[in-house]
Amino acid sequence: MIHLPESSWHDAREAAALLAGILTSEQVSVSNASGRVLATNCVALCDLPTFDSSAMDGWAVAGDGPWTIVGEAHAGAPLASPLASGTAARIATGAVVPAGTGAVIRWEDARIDGSHIHAEAARGSNIRQSGEECRAGDLIARVGTVVTPALAGFLAATGHDHVAVVRRPRVHVVLLGDELQHSGIPTDGRVRDSLGPQLPGWLARLGAEVVASDHVVDDLDDVAASLARAAEAADLVITTGGTAAGPRDHLRAAIERNRGALHVDCVAVRPGHPMLLADIAAGVRRAPLIGLPGNPHSAIVGLVTLGEPLIGAMLGRPRTPLALVTTDVELRAPHAHTRLIAGNLVDGRFELSPYGGSAMLRGLARSTGFAVVPEGSTPAGERVEWLPLP
Repeated sequence: MIHLPESSWHDAREAAALLAGILTSEQVSVSNASGRVLATNCVALCDLPTFDSSAMDGWAVAGDGPWTIVGEAHAGAPLASPLASGTAARIATGAVVPAGTGAVIRWEDARIDGSHIHAEAARGSNIRQSGEECRAGDLIARVGTVVTPALAGFLAATGHDHVAVVRRPRVHVVLLGDELQHSGIPTDGRVRDSLGPQLPGWLARLGAEVVASDHVVDDLDDVAASLARAAEAADLVITTGGTAAGPRDHLRAAIERNRGALHVDCVAVRPGHPMLLADIAAGVRRAPLIGLPGNPHSAIVGLVTLGEPLIGAMLGRPRTPLALVTTDVELRAPHAHTRLIAGNLVDGRFELSPYGGSAMLRGLARSTGFAVVPEGSTPAGERVEWLPLP
């Protein structure tokens, strides 16, 4: 097993992004595509609109007025015959414009005199032309695009029933520690497990799904066996705890037993320093593994540091640089370390949250992301990178 020196925060994220490739694709209905990542480019299957349609409730008119009312066109029920010059048909928004129509007059702009319409009409007004939004064959979404509800609607409008999306990474979570209590108020020196309840939510927001979760005591044989089982069935193994160098921290030895390789062994960041990135044998393949520290706040720093770029690579999401924001207060990071400070953007400026200790969740629960602070002092008014929470 290769032990690499402590990695910088940015280098650790790069290593995570390069550890895995894009997963296979699957077909889903456009109704269930929101939040998924497109596995192929998508083109329009039809013109949009597919026919000339009315942009307003009103009157379709042909030739010069006044116009004689001869019929009515509903959405989904076109007028059977073309309009002759000097005639008009009542028309609903979205309805097919009858052949011969020169303009659509808004309902409120027309004066009705018995069977005749009087109004001013500018040629072509209030008519949506066929194909003005897109033509059949136009590229409408590129591979790697995250489908929004609006895009799902656009895909449906252009004729798609199903789309190919990247399969969600399957994650097996292994919670390590003799001290964990999983229900009730903790007693007898134990602590309530707070990572088990929150990791599935964070991972779902990152685009993955937890398929199994185990609690394993601090025993090397048990930890090694649990990692082997998890790697067989999952695309990614995430552990919590056991990443330090204490007498009951067995994760590194368990990785070695599973013919593993360490790619990142601790990261020069606070909090979250004892996180690690590895892969282990899983039959004929190798499964990536992220080891998160046991302290809750540190664990989430580890998840956004290593999990976000790794899962993004599995989904084929394009990588984008972090935004820069201005800090309202002086921020400090230890020598040769990056510091991730939880907080919020208020009018585009960073404000830190209280209760930011590595074992605390109170501040994190009130935050929307992290200021990424380089070593030394960053004065108020300076800009820092902003890493949003998923």
